[in-house]
Amino acid sequence: MLNQNSETENLDPYVKDSSTLIASDRVEGTRVYGAEGEHIGAIERVLLEKRGGRVAYAVLSFGGFLGMGQDYYPIPWEKLRYDEKLDGYRVDLTRQQVEGAPRYVDSDDTWYRDNGRKIYDYYGVPPYWM
Repeated sequence: MLNQNSETENLDPYVKDSSTLIASDRVEGTRVYGAEGEHIGAIERVLLEKRGGRVAYAVLSFGGFLGMGQDYYPIPWEKLRYDEKLDGYRVDLTRQQVEGAPRYVDSDDTWYRDNGRKIYDYYGVPPYWM
């Protein structure tokens, strides 16, 4: 049982980032840069595997205007590399290559199940479930 004392009552509930870790709420909204250094979008959401806890996808958003009409592209987490100089993530792809990738177009919750392998094949990395 947790010992209730003044130290535990004053703890900050928000975990701080470290040199190797980042809180999930700080990942969302982080800019993503393409192979040529151009800003191509931002991470809209991070999707985790429910049972194993592995990061399955980062959903990249771009396009649209003022948050409307944006396209959403799930990218395997393994394709992202954090760049401290840019304070963002880099992918080894151009915007045009990402636009050719499978994109989320349906609100059906089976979309990832039906397209998961296609996403990983497109990006040329082994699926998180293997």
